[in-house]
Parts: sequence; structure tokens; C-alpha cells
Amino acid sequence: MKQLLAGVLVLTSWAFGVLNPATAQVFEYSYPGSDKSGELIYPVRHILWIPPGLKTVRGIIVHQHGCGEGACKGGATAAFDLHWRELARRNDCALLGPTYSQKDKDDCRKWCDPRNGSEAVFLAALEDLAKKSGHPEIAKAPWCLWGHSGGGFWASILMARHPGRIVAVWCRSGTAYPVWTSGQIPKVDVPKETYGIPVVMNPGFREKGDKRFDGAWTGAEAMFAAWRKNDAPALFAPDPRSAHDCGDSRYLAIPWFDACLKARLGPDGSLKPIDSQSGFWVGPDNRPIPANEFKGELPKAGWIPGKAVADAFVDYVISGTVADLTPPPAPRGVNVRPGGMPKTLIISWEADADFESGIRAFEIRKNGKMIATLPEKPVATFGRPLFQGLSYHDTPNAPLPPLEYKDLEGGDPSTTQYEVITINSAGLRSKAGKP
Repeated sequence: MKQLLAGVLVLTSWAFGVLNPATAQVFEYSYPGSDKSGELIYPVRHILWIPPGLKTVRGIIVHQHGCGEGACKGGATAAFDLHWRELARRNDCALLGPTYSQKDKDDCRKWCDPRNGSEAVFLAALEDLAKKSGHPEIAKAPWCLWGHSGGGFWASILMARHPGRIVAVWCRSGTAYPVWTSGQIPKVDVPKETYGIPVVMNPGFREKGDKRFDGAWTGAEAMFAAWRKNDAPALFAPDPRSAHDCGDSRYLAIPWFDACLKARLGPDGSLKPIDSQSGFWVGPDNRPIPANEFKGELPKAGWIPGKAVADAFVDYVISGTVADLTPPPAPRGVNVRPGGMPKTLIISWEADADFESGIRAFEIRKNGKMIATLPEKPVATFGRPLFQGLSYHDTPNAPLPPLEYKDLEGGDPSTTQYEVITINSAGLRSKAGKP
């Protein structure tokens, strides 16, 4: 296919992208659109992050944006999200953000139905990224699929086409199930193996009854009911606070994926089956009960993989977010260097996101006194305020802030002591990171 052979890979060094250039392992493979029947008509970039020092990639976490020009632009930063990177790092996975070039007036289903060419390009990108990154295992590694809106549509079809490669699926405000069952798109044949994949349907409550987005709610309900009739480990997790944006859904999605990865991902890349009688069942009252104690109607109950996720689920469906009582890890690799002007010093560092609640801000201290908070006033638009920002699409806002601070009155670096403290989105502070 000419379309696939035209891909170009670069070791990405975007001004808005590389947070820690010394340790970054970010690769991009881009494909042009095609005018051939059956091939993907839109250009697409596949941006992959591999945790520094990782010898073997055991899985791929795919963060797929939705439909429209804004979603495509928002998805371009997915692979640079510190919080999602922490999920990948903990599980020896890579983080992938496919980004399509689709205008608002264009037909989204020309990519979000993977049978229209995006599936073929996605598989080709994994092959190409595997070769160029020096990690041949990427071509065959299992996937976690997270999708918003059209991305959820895309993921819900892929799980029927590649059940043997998928660890778990999260459909945020989007699924193709009601569209293929009503005949609006060609039917999707769902093999028995697909019903063994853990899946969450996660609509926003304010979508219910909305003129434009009601289908995201009713479609999630319909898919959940159909999947549970087939004894699938499925969960309906409505967001009580949001509309079609993603809100604070990451605070449930990330621990849920973590639990699924730990339960399913074998050391050799194989997938273990889910025992639906383990974990918790949750009935219509949204109260999780250990599987061996549950007495309700199983066809109407959702499955949750373990107590930590069950506790997070209860928080989320009540408040739209998840509590966190543990402090974040301290920044590391703190470095102080001259800034090119008299007295000016530049303080830089590296940081792993708090697994439960990400990073809201960094505090800079000089000789024991706080001199700056980055950002000075974190802004919350769609969820909790975060250091990288949080878009409608559950991605960082561009341009991404660097992990550094310029002290114009720095002075003599040999006698000046700096400390950097991480503050998570729950407001908890880390121990100080020092040079």
C-alpha cells in the first residue's frame, strides 16, 4: 500500500513536547491520507513514548481522541501526559497517541470506523515504530484502548476485531454498538472472545437527554446491557458532573487500567483470562460487593477489578472525582545551572506523576523560603487543575510547560540551596527534591 510506505519516523523534539530531553524516548510515525478506496483518507500521526530504561515493552496504552478538528489538535499531546505516562511506566508499557487530521466538516466515521483504513494504518504504525525504536516487541504487544467520543467508537469496533490483543477498553462518551445494531454502519460481528475483555462505559450525566450527545448516554447503556447478557466483565460508570468533556474520569480510568494490566498481562506478552467471580460486583445502587458475597441480579451488575478500584468507583459516581490521601513522590534529578545572564540561575528537574492524582503544581524553594509556584494559579476548566493543564479531551494543553524555573536573582550557585516540591491535584505535597 502506497499510503503505508509513505510513513516518516522522527525522534520527536517538539518545543511543546519533550519534557525531559535527556531521558525522552518519544517517536513519531506519520502517514499521508489516501485517495484509494478502502484506505484511510486522513493524514495521521502516531506518537509513542517509551519509559526511559525499559528493556521490553509488555503492552501499549492507546489514548485515542474523538471527532473534529479540536479533538485532533487536543490529541496531539496525549503521549506527553505525565499522569498517563506513570500508568505506562508502572506496567512496562508504552503510551501511544494517534492523531488524525480531520476538519469539523469532514466525516469522522472515515477514521473512527477502523474498517475504513485506520485499523490498517494503526497496525502498520506499530510495525514501523517497533523497527525504528529498536523494540520489535511493540509490533505484537497487547493493547489497552482508551477512547473519547469517536475514539470510543473506534475502540468498541477494534475490540471485536482483535480480542486476542486487547487487555481492556475504556469507552468515554462513545461506542459504535447502537450504530452497528441499527444498521447505520455495516454490522460488527462480535466473537465470544470479545466478551472476555474488561470494558467500561463512561458517559457524562449531562449528556443524558442532550439534543446532540444523548446517544453517548443511551449507547453506553445499551452496550453495557448487551455485554452483561454475555457475562462480560463490563462496568457502567456514569460521570455525575460532566457533559461530553472528559472531566476527571482519568482518576478512575488510570487505576482501573492498572488493575486490569496486573490481572491480565503475562510476562511473555500473553493475556490471562479474567475470572469474573473475583473482584467486586456493583448493582444499580452503585455499591460494590465482593463477588463471593453478591446476591443481586448479575445481568444488571457491573464488574470491578479489586477493592482499590471499587473505592475509587464509589467516589467517582458520587462526586465525579476520586479522593487521594497519599502524598506524591518527590522530584528527582534537580539541577542548577547558570542562566546566561548575571546572577540568573536555571533550576530543572524530573518528576513522576502521583499515580492517584497526578501533578497540580511545583513549589520552588530557595534557602528554605518559597519563591515560586508553577503554575502560579492553576486553572481548572474541565476537572481538577493540573500542571500541564487538562483539556476537554483528557490531554495536556499545548504548549507544555517545561520542568524548570529561571531565578533572575539566583546569585552564587555554590552558596544557594534550591528545593523543588511536587503538589498533587488533591493538594498534598511531596518531600523536597534537592540537587
